[in-house]
Amino acid sequence: MLDKDYRYYISKINNIKTYRRKRNHTPWLVLLGCIGILGTGASLALYDRDLSKNLDYNIQTQPETLLNPSTNTGESTSPFPKDRENAITVPPVQRVANSEIWQEVIVGKGDSLSVIFSNLGLDPRESYEIIALGKIASPLAYLMPGNLLKIAYTESEGIRKLSKLHTSINTTDYLEIYLKDNKLQAHKITQEPEIHHKLVIGTIKHSLVKDGLHAGLKNTQIMNLAHIFRENIDFTSDLQPKDTFKVLLEESYLQNKVIGKETIIAAEFINRGKISRAIRYTDLYGNSSYYTPEGESLRRDFSRAPVHYTRISSYFNAKRKHPVLQKVRAHNGVDYAAPSGTPIQAASDGKVIFFGKKGGYGNAIILKHNEKYRTLYAHLSRFKKGLKRGKKVKKGETIGYVGQTGLATGPHLHYEIQVNGIPRNPLTVELPKAENIPAAFMEDFQNTAHELITQLEMADTDLAILD
Repeated sequence: MLDKDYRYYISKINNIKTYRRKRNHTPWLVLLGCIGILGTGASLALYDRDLSKNLDYNIQTQPETLLNPSTNTGESTSPFPKDRENAITVPPVQRVANSEIWQEVIVGKGDSLSVIFSNLGLDPRESYEIIALGKIASPLAYLMPGNLLKIAYTESEGIRKLSKLHTSINTTDYLEIYLKDNKLQAHKITQEPEIHHKLVIGTIKHSLVKDGLHAGLKNTQIMNLAHIFRENIDFTSDLQPKDTFKVLLEESYLQNKVIGKETIIAAEFINRGKISRAIRYTDLYGNSSYYTPEGESLRRDFSRAPVHYTRISSYFNAKRKHPVLQKVRAHNGVDYAAPSGTPIQAASDGKVIFFGKKGGYGNAIILKHNEKYRTLYAHLSRFKKGLKRGKKVKKGETIGYVGQTGLATGPHLHYEIQVNGIPRNPLTVELPKAENIPAAFMEDFQNTAHELITQLEMADTDLAILD
């Protein structure tokens, strides 16, 4: 027999053997399963027969009879044997038809209200009905990625219907869409935050910034504190070790979270033994400002330093030797050193009567505030876009930026105040104050001031004391 014939013969044998090993046992398994089921059924039947002997079949069909034992005869109507009457029975969970189902949806890029409704299995036409409600529903017409929508709907026979929708408008307000008389309606709901006060106390050892941070103040709060007392204290040169400060902050909480900014509502600074206090007061028209406890404004109509500076590089001096010309020439203002590009603010409300190049002043601006007062700003790197002659500006409005143009040895603002055309020292000249508390508001202000000063003097509040 040839090799190939032998291999063929062997393979045929193997196939036959393999086929014979693959017997179909399914009929036997089915038969055995049926026998098992019949046996189990018989066992259960016998058990049920025995159990029925112990049960009273005189059971009422009303569920109240099952839950409430008879009180007339003193006998229990429980269907269970005596030893099982005290068992606790948990009723099955009842699923209420048309109950609300809430879902939270975070708006993605390109999502619209109709797309979101479609994804939830809601009728997109309901989104058009919401947008048609007008301006009040505009937050839902212009969805932004990241917006959170809380959507409630009912489901009956496989059909989902919108019942409510909530979305935040700001930190305290949210928009609610709701169903009334089978029509979608909208209204804004305002949540009233809880107001907390916190007192922060510190002592000067190094600097206002370093010691303020150590006490628990934030950078912005430290800058605001310096801004409040800027007319009374020069924080670049007047501070002394052991000077102290107290700051009373107002915090707004909503759902146990701080919202908005912490506002300084009262403050005290003791500098060289002199006590300065500030009370924040908001009048009936919503105007807020800081006053002394007596009701005098702490804000002056003119700022002595209309720029955030690092140091005073040169003071007002009638006989100063010019650093560039090396000649004695009157220095009719104050030089505030600051990084190039630092914004410069208008010292008071006024009108631009000059801006451009002005000799050794370089780029300069002159503002006329009234018939008596003018201010000059020199060595600017550039002017605020849109500035022009005759333009009216408000106090604190940016008019230009610190530079080094003209005869200057470094970036700084040269600032002058002219009274009746005569230059005066910006640091010492008597400046008009803003309006004090009007007589009509004085009683209300005094009540507010008394309450806040009392809190400043308390020691049993949330303190952050500098060691």
